[in-house]
Amino acid sequence: MNSFDLIVLGGGSGGLAAAKRAAKYGARVGLVEGDRVGGTCVIRGCVPKKLLVYGASYSQYFKIASDFGVEWKEARIDAQVLLKNVRNEVNRLNQLHIDLLSRAGVDLIRGWGRFTSPNTILVERKEGNVKKQIEIHGERILVAVGGHARRPDIPGAELGWISDDVFLQEQFPKKVVVVGGGYIACELACIFNGLGINVIQLVRGNSLLRGFDSELSASLYESMIRDGIEIHLCCQISSLEGEIGHLKAATNCDQIINCGAVLFATGRSPLLNGLNLESVGVKCSGDKVLVDINQSTNIKHIYAIGDVTDNINLTPVAIAEGRAFADSIYGNKPSHVDHSLVASAVFSQPEIATVGLTEEQAVKTYGEKNVCIYRARFRPMSKSLSKTDQHCLLKLIVEGVNQRIIGCHMLGENAAEIIQMASIAIGMGATKSDFDNTMALHPTISEEFVTMI
Repeated sequence: MNSFDLIVLGGGSGGLAAAKRAAKYGARVGLVEGDRVGGTCVIRGCVPKKLLVYGASYSQYFKIASDFGVEWKEARIDAQVLLKNVRNEVNRLNQLHIDLLSRAGVDLIRGWGRFTSPNTILVERKEGNVKKQIEIHGERILVAVGGHARRPDIPGAELGWISDDVFLQEQFPKKVVVVGGGYIACELACIFNGLGINVIQLVRGNSLLRGFDSELSASLYESMIRDGIEIHLCCQISSLEGEIGHLKAATNCDQIINCGAVLFATGRSPLLNGLNLESVGVKCSGDKVLVDINQSTNIKHIYAIGDVTDNINLTPVAIAEGRAFADSIYGNKPSHVDHSLVASAVFSQPEIATVGLTEEQAVKTYGEKNVCIYRARFRPMSKSLSKTDQHCLLKLIVEGVNQRIIGCHMLGENAAEIIQMASIAIGMGATKSDFDNTMALHPTISEEFVTMI
């Protein structure tokens, strides 16, 4: 039986980070992965999605190009070419991560692993029609298997796509129904719309992006409607029938929608099925692994990081958790991740990015009298010649007693790039006067953050 200092289950961002960092400290590491290496983010999430965002965004440039003196006879986005090129890039990144593991001295063990004892993992894989098994032993085991997209429990749900399926298509149909109001649903609805697809979005609640600042969410809703996306709030799909390409979606709003595809973007869950965690006594709550501040489960040598813990399901968080685990256990550098201030973004059209408390959260925490709100809403210069109705919204949430900035939010072009830098200042405890005393860089969108009154 092969024996390792550390077995990592899962070759996603968190597992890769932990494995390479532990190997750097001299640990013998085996990483078990039954799919391509890179995980959700690289293979079927952040990376291919952002590439589609870039491709779809060209439709916005086409619309206003003539206002800048750019003329052409015909311009269109060929989704088939875009999808092919995206898959080629994903394949390149998969091989890159395999090479990086090899250079780091990590053994890549192909197959799906499950616990057979507290220190033993049985790895199974298929080679043609032959099932092969190997057993490996680990002094410590790190569970980093990530999550998976959920399908709703309705008749015909198997006929719909989940987000994973989007990147596997050769071409998109002319009409797509997107089910969900979260960031994945909004991003993909905007991508489809940018590619010239007729999009209908069904949202169970009464607003988009539950948990984000409501003013930004409302502004995005208005922008998506203005760009031609048909959004139905307080509406759910109740059944799906037909065949792929020719579907009939029934809703609880007494509608029958004919469409080419239905995308279910209705949430994600930790991928625990098949791990056999219960047999070794690892405590879970619902479908997530319970961990302490050091990413340790109730079994002292078994740890978990990333989406499988269902804490903050973002790639940088999983990476930070993986590195902190390796630093603490193998580098003699005790470390843990501070989850209290994590920036996030929605790559919709336009983008949303945010860090810190929303207005609603701040009022609930500090009281309405102790919170000051500063905002700027304007048409960006890039849209000034075309006179489109697309606006930016920038917003600062300030704690009134000492004027500390506790939230920073933006809707508009390059929002994620701008909030990334703002999050550094906020993490260092910046106050409103610190922003006010910063010289503006003109003309930019971001200067509005240091000129608000």
